[in-house]
Amino acid sequence: MLVDIHAHLHFKEFENDLDDVIERAIKAGVTTIINSGTSSESNKLSMELSKKYDIVKPSFGLYPIEALSLNVEKELEYIKKNKNNIIAIGEVGLDYQESEDRKMQKEIFIKIIELAEKIKKPLILHTRKAEADVLEILESAKIKNAILHCFSGNMKLVNKAHDLGCYFSIPPVIARLEHFHSLVKLIPSTRLLTETDSPYLSPIKEKRNEPANVKKSVEEISKIKKIEYEEAEKIIFSNFQKIFLK
Repeated sequence: MLVDIHAHLHFKEFENDLDDVIERAIKAGVTTIINSGTSSESNKLSMELSKKYDIVKPSFGLYPIEALSLNVEKELEYIKKNKNNIIAIGEVGLDYQESEDRKMQKEIFIKIIELAEKIKKPLILHTRKAEADVLEILESAKIKNAILHCFSGNMKLVNKAHDLGCYFSIPPVIARLEHFHSLVKLIPSTRLLTETDSPYLSPIKEKRNEPANVKKSVEEISKIKKIEYEEAEKIIFSNFQKIFLK
């Protein structure tokens, strides 16, 4: 019953052995991999992967930096047209590390939120160096079903996100980053999900990540919460169902 709610299997790192990667995920017990698009091209690739592999579900997104150079209205219309074919909108959000154009990023993000509300899809959010602004916008929009992917904000912001009703997806890098230990300690199990962000955020430094490693996230969560592995897996799967399959 493992779920990887955020991966990028269309990236070049998987072009030579994706069949093997999928097979290892299935053997590890992964039932669903949400493949997150970041642009018009990668959204189409996510859809193609979902047709090839039953385990893969597409999420259409506009990476905040890429969105700055796209025809956003056209891309949002494409997402709307495919609303019955996707499981979520993501990844989307704000990134102040890669671009200082905060005004335009915010305007695009608000348009995406409005679309998500209209077509009733959960949001998978990227918040690099922009955590406070993302939460402020979510609060103003009163958005429901927002998932913070690899959230790096401080514990004050973690608490605020929790109060807003956000969920947190925990990557396997929790095995070597104390920040995610603190986050998991603070947040109730009923708000936790698991991801890999494959090929990134591996539990082993400088090694390619892949969906099978989502098991490591569950193992760490079970240790921190002091519950059996099977119970942690069951809770996380229930959270996944509540958000994505209702």
